[in-house]
Amino acid sequence: MRAARLIKMVLLLQSRPSMTAAELARELEVSERTVTRDAQALSEAGVPVYADRGRAGGYRLIGGYRTRLTGLARTEAEALFLSGVPGALREMGLEDAASAARLKVSAALLPSLRDASRTASQRFHLDAPSWFKEPKTPELLPTVADAVWDDRRIVARYRKGHTEVERGLEPYGLVLKAGVWYLCARVPDAVAPSGPGARPGAGVFRTYRIDRFTGVDTGDDRFTRDEEFDLPAHWDEQAERFARSILRAEVVVRLSVEGVRRLPHVVDPVSARDALSAVADAPDEQGRVIVALRVESEEVAHTQLTALGAEAEVLAPEGLRERFAQDARRLAGLYEVP
Repeated sequence: MRAARLIKMVLLLQSRPSMTAAELARELEVSERTVTRDAQALSEAGVPVYADRGRAGGYRLIGGYRTRLTGLARTEAEALFLSGVPGALREMGLEDAASAARLKVSAALLPSLRDASRTASQRFHLDAPSWFKEPKTPELLPTVADAVWDDRRIVARYRKGHTEVERGLEPYGLVLKAGVWYLCARVPDAVAPSGPGARPGAGVFRTYRIDRFTGVDTGDDRFTRDEEFDLPAHWDEQAERFARSILRAEVVVRLSVEGVRRLPHVVDPVSARDALSAVADAPDEQGRVIVALRVESEEVAHTQLTALGAEAEVLAPEGLRERFAQDARRLAGLYEVP
């Protein structure tokens, strides 16, 4: 346990010029007193850890000290080679860089671990696009990716409805969702909404589909990143907000036990979670519960809830209930049910 923590401490100090005791304690999930003892143990073992005193002080490695990757276990080495997404790297124009990095990592590993890339690739493959869709790489993706890596401002032209809009952006991160590439960027001249977390002059973070870009101009002008920006958290928040924004209608449904289990698989998961968590009444004698479900439209609800068959009974609105009644009569006629 301690040996693994000491190795992690060295790797953390290799990756940054300096770290405070508080930062190391947070990363290692230990107390600052333990960090002090670990730093002393590393120093006694010959690792040149130096402690700067004072308010701006911290720990750092001196003399350009580097450690080889000989402390990796097999599962760790294999996980390392799984961290790349070959298709995504290729689309961003980073395939050669990734290949060179894998070769360097392989060369640094113990001989017994150098087959890790092969064993990992034989056991896991990520195919990001959805079924029945021909993936198409946006032509401007490599240009945008370069700007993201270099923190360079861009001027993007993109389709918005029937018009084309030009906007200056600070490109923070790329997201690949179901075969579609998105750019999360800060619009520095946009006015941030008031409320908790809003900071004057901080701009607004927005998300853009890269396949809607018609042009991207880059220069040498770089921006300073907001260190509080968290790309995964931002994406999760935006995705849930989008899901809620399109749920403009409501239907009331009585669900069986099986219907409750299958509901998240046939409607929007956010909508299903909200509906099921809001159930106040106990199940009836047949185990059925009544839920109020947010949907895009009655048309979409009809398509989605049809997949539940007899496990769902639509109670409202009346027009949708009548559509399901008509479906039931037609099915009874097809199967000659009296």
